[in-house]
Amino acid sequence: MPETKHLFAPLTFPTVPVKGTDDVYPVHRIFCVGRNYAEHAKEMGVEVDREAPFYFLKNPLVLVQSGETVAYPAGTENYHYEMEFVIAVGKPLFKASADEAADAVFGYACGLDMTRRDLQLKARASGRPWDLGKDFERSAVIAPIAPAAGFGAVGPQRIWLDVDGVRKQDAHLSDLIWSVTELLVHLSHYYHLAPGDLIYTGTPAGVGPVVTGHVITGGIDGLDPVQLTIGAAE
Repeated sequence: MPETKHLFAPLTFPTVPVKGTDDVYPVHRIFCVGRNYAEHAKEMGVEVDREAPFYFLKNPLVLVQSGETVAYPAGTENYHYEMEFVIAVGKPLFKASADEAADAVFGYACGLDMTRRDLQLKARASGRPWDLGKDFERSAVIAPIAPAAGFGAVGPQRIWLDVDGVRKQDAHLSDLIWSVTELLVHLSHYYHLAPGDLIYTGTPAGVGPVVTGHVITGGIDGLDPVQLTIGAAE
């Protein structure tokens, strides 16, 4: 039987450093939670769906490490930051109980869900998927992952974001509508979650546009901050 040959080099999954170790966390999927802070939903002109969380996905290949510079993306005139608390799954999880979900968390990280807001809102108004607004190259940013054991209970930690040193977002993880455990339980009834899955848990109020030259810095108590510089337009 002839040897199988790739027509071109296959892509490799990105990895994220694990704080305090030489290990890296391979990323296989990125799930994002919509409207998980009441004040953000209000500023976007929509109501919070308290029946169940909802999600959109980003291709893992769009992931960018903290500290990088990314070009202002094509096709938009309203490029927004969204500061997020990120869950890294560490065990297989399917139709999980609350206890199983809590035990499946590997760690947490600071992240940015960069958004072509004009394209997202246009799609939303037409009842179409958000892919053009959300899932594009270099649109998910992440800092090193901190193991969950050293982070403590989720809730009192402050989550914030600055643009060029000016505070734009400021809230606490206790403001999350759907908790870490609730999100994992719910999502595990629709997907076989596994190590390598990241969950971006939504953004607080205060989202807004950035332009070439802006430096975004975001943080969550107990985690390494995330930073991104906006380069020239593509």
